[in-house]
Amino acid sequence: MVIIAVHDALLAQIGNPTPEAPPVSDKILQMVRYLTWLVLLSGVAGITYAGGRFAWEKWSGGPLDSPKMLAGAMIGGVVATSAGTIMNAIVG
Repeated sequence: MVIIAVHDALLAQIGNPTPEAPPVSDKILQMVRYLTWLVLLSGVAGITYAGGRFAWEKWSGGPLDSPKMLAGAMIGGVVATSAGTIMNAIVG
């Protein structure tokens, strides 16, 4: 009983600190935004390249290796665009 009273009295004196952003968090967030744009642009470029290669292979009659490349680029794009949502779900 006494231990509980001391514990409650000690916790009553400790304030609830307000969260505060680190000093360089604005620069880090800006870098993350730039990297997000870079990932999205590279995904679009990858899908465009794979589509062009698919058309070339179809036209020239060669073996069709580009559908795997196209599927990989699309799956990578889905993972890259949902990474933020996944991280928010994991972190809280």
